[in-house]
Amino acid sequence: MSKHVLITGANRGIGLEFCKQYTAAGFTVTAVVRQSSPELKSIENINILTGIDVSCDTDIARLVTHLAQTPIDLLINNAGVFSNETLANMDFTAIEQQLQVNAVAPIKLTHALQAHLNKGAKVAMITSRMGSISDNSSGGYIGYRMSKAALNAASVSLAHELKPKGIAVGLLHPGFVQTAMVNFAGDISAEVAAQRLIMRIDELTVENTGGFWHSNGEILPW
Repeated sequence: MSKHVLITGANRGIGLEFCKQYTAAGFTVTAVVRQSSPELKSIENINILTGIDVSCDTDIARLVTHLAQTPIDLLINNAGVFSNETLANMDFTAIEQQLQVNAVAPIKLTHALQAHLNKGAKVAMITSRMGSISDNSSGGYIGYRMSKAALNAASVSLAHELKPKGIAVGLLHPGFVQTAMVNFAGDISAEVAAQRLIMRIDELTVENTGGFWHSNGEILPW
């Protein structure tokens, strides 16, 4: 029986590439999205669940009901939003949205799906080195940095709590990826980023759970 991977934010960018590469490798993939895309629909042998906003409690409950007793071997919390706030260009609504979607939602979803996680399962948090406080040398992006730092802190706590159950948690920075989120200004493709991230997920164990890695394998500072 093939392993089951559940991926949020799966309709484009890195999430879409995760879907392509895991289905090609023979995994059973559930793609969780607010809206599907032609590219996602073109993937063969994939389960697409639409209308799910991971920051909405009702939608999360519907996802849990949809899964019924289906176990999960890998949960990839990939969905996210991005904007740039500075003192000169402040948007507190955008900051709050980033905190909800990028930081709170992955924890809510992991909490809701914990009974579905097999022993030996893995949880991949797609975070960012912009959540590193010591790595912040430019300022700006206040809400995004806050949200990813919060996600990192919470994910380390989850790693400690899930370790006795044989479940590992990895905090993974994709790199500067050419996606719509950054107007395709990155230096690596989504395909390459997903390939690297899958390698890091393969290396994730309960022994190194809670680590913070660049997709190229570099250990990142907090």
